[in-house]
Formats: sequence, structure tokens, C-alpha cells
Amino acid sequence: MTQADKARSFAELHVPGRPLVLYNIWDAGGAKAIAKAGATAIATGSWSVAAAHGYADGQAIPLDLVLQIAARITATVDLPVTIDFEGGYAEAPDEVAANVARLIAAGAIGINFEDQTIGGSGLYPVDAQCAKIAAVRKAAQVADLPLFINARTDLFLKEKERSKHADLMADAKERAAAYAQAGANGFFVPGLVTPDLIGAICDAADLPVNIMAMGGAPATEELASLGVARVSYGPAPYFEAIAALTERFQQISGSKAG
Repeated sequence: MTQADKARSFAELHVPGRPLVLYNIWDAGGAKAIAKAGATAIATGSWSVAAAHGYADGQAIPLDLVLQIAARITATVDLPVTIDFEGGYAEAPDEVAANVARLIAAGAIGINFEDQTIGGSGLYPVDAQCAKIAAVRKAAQVADLPLFINARTDLFLKEKERSKHADLMADAKERAAAYAQAGANGFFVPGLVTPDLIGAICDAADLPVNIMAMGGAPATEELASLGVARVSYGPAPYFEAIAALTERFQQISGSKAG
């Protein structure tokens, strides 16, 4: 398939009620393993990619290295590859778009694009985030690629008290509608785990909804019944892999964690 074919195929995998499951990886070896296991698409996790190369999350890893990793992944597997691109590694819409154009050139067919201020405490205003999404969409059109823009809102991750998540629903629905109008293809709400609120977002959003599998989140079968179209795992696969590596070394060496 061509890169455009892969992008179209990836979009078609997002079916409300029959969610695409993405077990996020961080390198080409992981992508190859997941592909061999039967995956229909590959997704990175920004936290995992950064940590695997000795960096903190939050765009601390150099953009050139991210692009190199993306290129190795897309060259290694013949599946659609979507990259967790955080905030685009820039502030201005045209600079974000230029960075996404480089990612497209590396072979990616989709991105996660978040609305939190990297290194800050809040979220970008809706209009500012929409300007970036629109710029990314234009860059993809110039590249003649139907890039899948998974617009992420960090509303629920920022609010640690889940009892207050209901108070954020109006804002989330506003962002879903605005991001769709700006050119997004999906709406990602990591941190949202309450079933009735997930169902309400799925009902309200014109975009396929992505939920992160995390502590307290419903199982995939229940998420499907709520109308979710995509389930991803974020940094959890990396945590599990590193824990297994550590445990195995301790078993064979007789050492203990320092």
C-alpha cells in the first residue's frame, strides 16, 4: 500500500462499538513484534519513546531523534504508523505544520496532537489549538496525505479528582466540536474513565473517540458498548516491559533493586 492507502485504511479501522486496539510501542523492534502478533496498525507513545532514549516526557527528546525513530519504524513494518507527536514541538501554527510535514516525510500516516501547554499547567485556548490543527491539516493536504489527526484534550488528565470530571464535560464537548471543525479526525480523552461520561462524549462527538486503557478504565468490551472507536495503552506497555526486564535480571543475577 502507498502511504495514502495506509492513512485511509487506518481511518477505516476507527469504528464506534468495534474499537481499534493500539498497544503503544517505542521503537522499530517493538513495532515488528506487535505486527507479527497480528496488529492492524502501529502507534507510539511519547512517554515511552522519550524514556527508552533517556529523556523525560514533554518534548525533552530532540525532534530530529523523534523523526529518526519514526522513519525506522515505518521502514520496518508494512502497517499504518501513527506517532504520538505531543504538541508538535513548536508553538506557532506554521512551525507545528512544518514539523508535521517532516513527520509525514518520515512515513507517518497519523499523529496524536495534544492541547496542553508543554511545560505549563494549563491548556491552550480552543481558538489557538484549532489554528494549529488547521495548519497541520493544510500541511497534510500539501503532502497529498489524508493524515489522521487524533486531537487530544488533557482536560481529564489535568484534573486528578475523577469526581470532578463531570464538571469538565461541557468544555470537552466544545473542544471536540471545534477540533472537528478545524480538521481533526479523532478525539482523544486520556484520563476519562467513568463509563457514563465516556458514553456521553461518544454520543456528543462527531469524531471517533479514543480512550486510554489505564487504572480504573472500563475493559475494552465495555468501552465498545459505550461507543468508543479506539483504545490505546499509552506508556503502560513500556512500564510492563521494563518491569519484566528488571525482574528477569534480578532472578538471574541474584541482585536487588538499589
